[in-house]
Amino acid sequence: MENTGQLLHIKSRRQELRRGPAGNSEWVVINEEEHIDPGEAALVVCDVWDDHWCRISAERLRQLVPRMSEVVVTARNRGMLVIHAPSETMDYYAGSSARMRAIESPMVELPRDFDHLDPPLPIDDSDGGCDAEDNPYPPHTRRWTRQHVGIPIDEHQDAITDKGEEVYRLLWAQGRTHLFIMGVHTNMCILNRSFAIKQMVRWGVDVRLIRDLTDSGYSPSSSPYVSHDEGTNLVVAYIEKFWCPTVVSDSLLR
Repeated sequence: MENTGQLLHIKSRRQELRRGPAGNSEWVVINEEEHIDPGEAALVVCDVWDDHWCRISAERLRQLVPRMSEVVVTARNRGMLVIHAPSETMDYYAGSSARMRAIESPMVELPRDFDHLDPPLPIDDSDGGCDAEDNPYPPHTRRWTRQHVGIPIDEHQDAITDKGEEVYRLLWAQGRTHLFIMGVHTNMCILNRSFAIKQMVRWGVDVRLIRDLTDSGYSPSSSPYVSHDEGTNLVVAYIEKFWCPTVVSDSLLR
C-alpha cells in the first residue's frame, strides 16, 4: 500500500439556518476547509451495482463509474479504508478475503442512537423515482448481482459488507472516525441503508457525502416537478441542512 502520509485538504459544504437582517430565517451556505488524516478515514461505495431496474439510472451510474474508480484507487493509496457496499449481493462475495475482513472485524458494542431531526425529503420518490419513459422493468425488480466491475476491489486491503454493524466495527477497530460516502441513490440508499448517512450520523461518525459522485432516484413527473438534476440538487441541499457536510471528489484526488 502506498501511503503518502499527507493530510487530505477538504473543502466541505454545509448549510445553516440563520436569522436574516429582516428578522426572517434563511439557509446560509457554509464552506469550510478541513485537514483530515487519511489513516483516520474510510470510503463507502454504496450500491454501485452492475445493473438496475431503472434503465436511465443504470446509464447515469455508468457515467460516474470511471471517476468513482479513480477516487477508490487514490483513497486506498493514500491510506484510507475502502468499504464496498453493494447491498443484497453478499452471496456473490461469500468467502472472499474482503468479505471475510468485514465479517471477522472485532466485536464492539454499538453506541446508542443519537436523537436526530429527520424532516421529510424535498422530493416525492414514492413512484420509485425512475424517469425513463420506456423503462422495460417493473419498479424494484432486482437486476443486480454484484458491484459494477469498473470499481476495483483490493482483496488484500478492502472490505465488503452491506451491514451497518460491520462498517462500524471496521471503523472502530482501525481507529477511523471520518467516513466519506458515494454511490446511489442519494434520497434512498445513501440516506437510509444501515451503513449509510442517517445511521452513521446517529452513531456519532463524522460523515461526508461526495456530492458529484451520486445520483437521485427522482422523476420530474413527481413533486416538486423540477428537472432530474435539480431534484438531485434538492436532496444534496437537504443532506447539507439536516445530516452532514458534502464535498466534491477533487478533495480526495488532489
